[in-house]
Amino acid sequence: MARINDNFLKLKAGYLFPEIGRRVSAYTDANPDAAARLIRCGIGDVTEPLPEACRKAMHDAVDEQGDSATFRGYGPEQGYDFLREAIVENQFAGLGISADEVFVSDGSKCDTGNILDIFGPGNKIAITDPVYPVYVDTNVMIGNTGEADENGAYDGLVYLPCTAENGFVPAIPDKKVDLIYLCYPNNPTGATATRDQLAAWVAYAKENKAIIFYDAAYEAFIQEDDVPHSIYEIEGAKECAIEFRSFSKNGGFTGTRCAYTVIPKELVGYTEDGSEQALHPLWSRRHSTKFNGASYPVQRGAAAVFSEEGKAQVSALIEGYMGNAKLLRDACTEIGLDVYGGINAPYVWVGCPEGVSSWDMFDRMLEQAQVVITPGAGFGAAGEGYFRISAFNSRENVEEVCRRIQENLG
Repeated sequence: MARINDNFLKLKAGYLFPEIGRRVSAYTDANPDAAARLIRCGIGDVTEPLPEACRKAMHDAVDEQGDSATFRGYGPEQGYDFLREAIVENQFAGLGISADEVFVSDGSKCDTGNILDIFGPGNKIAITDPVYPVYVDTNVMIGNTGEADENGAYDGLVYLPCTAENGFVPAIPDKKVDLIYLCYPNNPTGATATRDQLAAWVAYAKENKAIIFYDAAYEAFIQEDDVPHSIYEIEGAKECAIEFRSFSKNGGFTGTRCAYTVIPKELVGYTEDGSEQALHPLWSRRHSTKFNGASYPVQRGAAAVFSEEGKAQVSALIEGYMGNAKLLRDACTEIGLDVYGGINAPYVWVGCPEGVSSWDMFDRMLEQAQVVITPGAGFGAAGEGYFRISAFNSRENVEEVCRRIQENLG
């Protein structure tokens, strides 16, 4: 008898974004004339082309693959040195991170789920609410939770409410937890954490021998000078934090796939008998066993993000998306909605009109305005009453979305 992993049966009917896709498909099938008017501001996928510097580097790398003298087969699973060194030089200069503490992969979504492979059962896990659904679902899949209640909250997880009152940065828990998921700039709320707030989390983690999973996939969108770009800017963080980064949103690599995870060598976990165990060799072993490395042309393209041309082109992309975010913020504010985010992140987090649920808001925007948004309830119980608008789109589309928001919600 072939046994399945019963934990998968605890998952709710569908991952958030496929469910959105299903509803959109049902609507357009029933209303084919509306399909041409549809503007998608739901899933956080970029829309503008890869920077020219990245495209050229990838073309050159493909040409290398066509010459036996420069052809490359299997590369180092952890990533080529040219990319790992460029990452440290450009992203972690002065923070004490070395190139061999950087592990290149094909996406932060994968890494934030796969990291659980090196942690055992019985950990108490803290999840912010609202939250990027992957953090929750991967813990369900691996067996770290019980069943979900009627609100979708899973037994066994410690939920940390993120509300307008606390600036969408949760309070330090009053109980001991072992693994902590933090994402700043935040998806979905667009909020950021201050240096003092992150320092409090680092102090808590060190005191409780906990590990922080710090998702910094959107750090390139930070506009304000006093917002930390890395958890490692906080003293002591290398002893208690793993950081996840991605080329998806800054370099437009959502379809090209390249990211990286930083695991400092001083970071330790504990064996069943309480002995210390460095996490760096565990992740290196897991990475080498289950992953053959991101492709050579993609890694060349990623390294080009840090060239002078690449930096200028990425900066222009970010400026365009953040300009979109400002337009969306202004449009929602002008009609009296409560608006958050969109200042240091490409997401605008908006309070629903009074008495309207987040999925009702999704349906209303789809059917009346032909605009796809993301319902806040899809990110957790604390997301109810909000919806997320992605600024990843063309300026023309965003201007039209703003017009439709004001026309249909004003």
